[in-house]
Amino acid sequence: MRLSQDEFAKVIREAGQALSEPNDASKRLVQRWESGQTRTCRPLYARALEKATGKPVEALGFALSLPGSRVHVDGAGGHDMDSGGDGITQASGGTETASQPQGAIFSGIWLSRYEFFSSSRSRTFTAAHHVLIVHRGNRLTVESLPGASSNPDSPIHLDLTVDRNVATGSWTEQTATDGYYQGARYHGAIQLLVEPTGRRMVGKWVGFGKDFDVNTGPWELRLVDRSTARVAVERYSRPPEEQA
Repeated sequence: MRLSQDEFAKVIREAGQALSEPNDASKRLVQRWESGQTRTCRPLYARALEKATGKPVEALGFALSLPGSRVHVDGAGGHDMDSGGDGITQASGGTETASQPQGAIFSGIWLSRYEFFSSSRSRTFTAAHHVLIVHRGNRLTVESLPGASSNPDSPIHLDLTVDRNVATGSWTEQTATDGYYQGARYHGAIQLLVEPTGRRMVGKWVGFGKDFDVNTGPWELRLVDRSTARVAVERYSRPPEEQA
């Protein structure tokens, strides 16, 4: 954003004011964020960061924070986590960390694959993306990573609501301006069944075609990495290697 640390702290404070959630963001806190010394942040700061940057905090390099100021996680390190006054989440041993509960938490890097039939080319195509899923409450936000599409410059976005083993919502795709579909924006509905392992979702999409017809096809999401840290986002910001 081409801002100094002081300027960025001011932007975060202003975002908090706009959200009616005043915060005390300071240059020192921004330094801790940038150095990686602080790996998670309280929801107060997460919402201000997302408003200021327009990106989910996981895409900015933060690990997922757990709700509440003190959380005991069994079987995942056994840490009691306390939230400090400057937005830092620390384990009782003094080392900053973040533990993700297993099972019903779907945040991570996933491989998205869907099929569509092109009537003008009389064949079926497969489109694949590496996507970042952010899970909050019963909502999933799915965003393709930069440069992570099998079709260049065709980012996708999904908004899903999870009800037990069913995920329902909408999808959008912005095609490349110099591609076959000449920058057309497509959108529609999607419903997926979540496998008991929580590592795969399979279902169908529905959307409109160029000739004002309604089309449908299979869509699959498969977990490839539970990490949402910056290093994981960078690792998968590339086209998927396997298309079969």
